[in-house]
Amino acid sequence: MPSTPLGGEPAPSDGSLPDAALAELGQRPFGLYVHVPFCTVRCGYCDFNTYTAEELGPTGGAPGASRATYAQAAVAEVRRARRVLGEQDLPVSTIFFGGGTPTLLSPDDLGSVVAAVAEEFGLAPDVEVTTESNPDSVDAASLERLREVGINRVSFGMQSQVPHVLAVLDRTHDPRRVPAVVDWARAAGFEQVSLDLIYGTPGESQEDWITSVDAAVACAPDHVSAYSLIVEDGTALARRVRRGELPMPDEDDLADKYALADERFVAAGLGWYEVSNWSTGPDTRCRHNLLYWTGGDWWGVGPGAHSHVGGVRWWNVKHPAAYADRIGAGLSPAQAREVLGAEDRRVERVLLELRLRDGLDVAVLDGPGRAAVPDLVRRGLLLERGGRVVLTEQARLLADGVVRELLA
Repeated sequence: MPSTPLGGEPAPSDGSLPDAALAELGQRPFGLYVHVPFCTVRCGYCDFNTYTAEELGPTGGAPGASRATYAQAAVAEVRRARRVLGEQDLPVSTIFFGGGTPTLLSPDDLGSVVAAVAEEFGLAPDVEVTTESNPDSVDAASLERLREVGINRVSFGMQSQVPHVLAVLDRTHDPRRVPAVVDWARAAGFEQVSLDLIYGTPGESQEDWITSVDAAVACAPDHVSAYSLIVEDGTALARRVRRGELPMPDEDDLADKYALADERFVAAGLGWYEVSNWSTGPDTRCRHNLLYWTGGDWWGVGPGAHSHVGGVRWWNVKHPAAYADRIGAGLSPAQAREVLGAEDRRVERVLLELRLRDGLDVAVLDGPGRAAVPDLVRRGLLLERGGRVVLTEQARLLADGVVRELLA
């Protein structure tokens, strides 16, 4: 058994879950997240669990730790998930390939994972299957094949349309390629196309950000995510900021850029449904992310992936070689887990659901939280609608502060 990490307890070597958690299966949507940890280049701002070929060596170590054999290990974990969760009818409503850069694997490799999920669990008739992708990791032919193997939603990491901003972020694609990959995805028959943007990069002017937002809108995506740059400890970007080579993002600048993006997205027919996400309508919201934000159940496949079922959260060992070793030995790759109590789950609902356009059911708040609502309404931070509280436009960038007051 592994030692107990900070904030968790050792996970059983067979990955078994408490009966109380299993009893909740089927009460909420169920999805799978598949982490693909490979990148061609490590971006300086990224603190995700990713590895370049140079970091893993020529073979990646154990079978399953290299791109060539990774899909086999992921399929093995899907089959383990079925055994752990039992025989209950549990059709999968969403699959999300994240990374890393999932499209560094071949379309057929990603398709083999989708096929294993379909075989073991079955897929909901309206299943949403998303892959993230860098614009330079796909072409027209690979997008056609991705669609053929069952992936119906693609999210491109655009980040910026301005070359000097991309350079600070260590992004390697030519920004002129973004409209092309969107067109190729449409031609391939993808039902939804999403673009990811980052604002607040050191050296990014207001005009740079307008250029990026307008370029994204011109692609007519179904969905856009726009996240403020966070300087994460331990990243190359953080080291550059600490050395004084780059300035720390300015909070007022971030707020101005968020407001600008929201205004332009709304004018283009993209309405916000979560603080950092906009879509053309309810049918084009990312249902996989909504599953996270509304307390659904999901199994996370891959090194470092997190899972949640019935109030039990667990996470896999991080390194691809350690992950592949455990899979190859017939053991659970889970490193540790935590069992959430009723109050933990209530607090998480407040933290996450308040970020949504649909807001939070007032009944989830405790006495002090409900008592705080009238003052937050008076101050223009909350609206009350049909027994729910919803962030006002001005409060979206103050969501964490509003949450603190509701949980005080």
